[in-house]
Amino acid sequence: MNRTALFLALAAALRYVAAHGYLAQVSIDGKAYAGNIPNDYQGPSPIRLVSDIGPVKGASNPDLFCGLEAQIAELVVPANPGSAVAFQWSGGDHQKWPHNTGPLMTYMAKCGSTTCDKFNDTDAQWFKIDQAGKKSNDSSQWVQQDIMNGDSYTVTLPQDLPPGDYLIRHEIIALHLAVTMGGAEFYPSCTQVRVGGSGSGSPNNLVTFPGAYHDDDPGIYDPNVFDAGSSYTFPGPAISNLAAASAGITPPESQTATFPASGAGSTATATDGDAGSGSGSGASATSVASPSASAGSGSGDGSSSTGAVAAAGSKAQCRLQKRSTGSVNRPRHYSRIMSRILHLSS
Repeated sequence: MNRTALFLALAAALRYVAAHGYLAQVSIDGKAYAGNIPNDYQGPSPIRLVSDIGPVKGASNPDLFCGLEAQIAELVVPANPGSAVAFQWSGGDHQKWPHNTGPLMTYMAKCGSTTCDKFNDTDAQWFKIDQAGKKSNDSSQWVQQDIMNGDSYTVTLPQDLPPGDYLIRHEIIALHLAVTMGGAEFYPSCTQVRVGGSGSGSPNNLVTFPGAYHDDDPGIYDPNVFDAGSSYTFPGPAISNLAAASAGITPPESQTATFPASGAGSTATATDGDAGSGSGSGASATSVASPSASAGSGSGDGSSSTGAVAAAGSKAQCRLQKRSTGSVNRPRHYSRIMSRILHLSS
């Protein structure tokens, strides 16, 4: 490891205590939905609740599916082919996203014969619809820098996307410690949507999580990540034939979304119009059975595609609430990472 890379890696490690984050809000065609702060359940959301703001470590970790101990969410919200989905990330303690090095990637997976509020099948077939890395091949600047600056990232869903329930897995990989094997930090998130329309596409390049990545993939273990002008190879599959119609950095989302009242959430039948536009068309308050942590192994009952879960306080989320809520900025890997870096420098 050269001295410049060592310095940058050490600097990143010294910031490690506060350098975590989560998906704070998602907006679909202008309709905003709040995400729960990890380990601090506040109300129903389409974003699956994770247990901690820390990263998933290791390419074979089961938590690569949707995040650290991610729990099935209570809302399944409407979208359509061509819907604009904006992701707003946040750091711990309501700070901005703390990292600026590494890719953003977006995947989708259909929730099988059941609804996404009952789906948790690790054999889900994911297809990549978008990826963003460096701003140019010879640049040292990453698109992730704009997320760090407070901007959002917007993906336009594939135009030929078939109707049904989907998980949208939007992920940031932070590579500031990727100069050592196993140093990459994965921040996957999952948002539950119900897609309308009449698309008939069939995605290719399908993968599972875990399974899509390996710790020694060039885009995950990258000793040259801080070298000016170095190229970057995205991990995972190639972008699917069902790709995002467009994607890119967008202005910060106003994080004013509120949670539905307990026991009365928002659900709508996705239609061929502005199902997610926030205009109110197609939306109705609904209260149905609350999901459990073990629900949705892929053998669901195939319940109606027009219903969405909106009952507050599922058992799984209550368990997360009961955990110690001290500081969530826990330096869970700090000593191990510092040890690796100092060993390589010797």
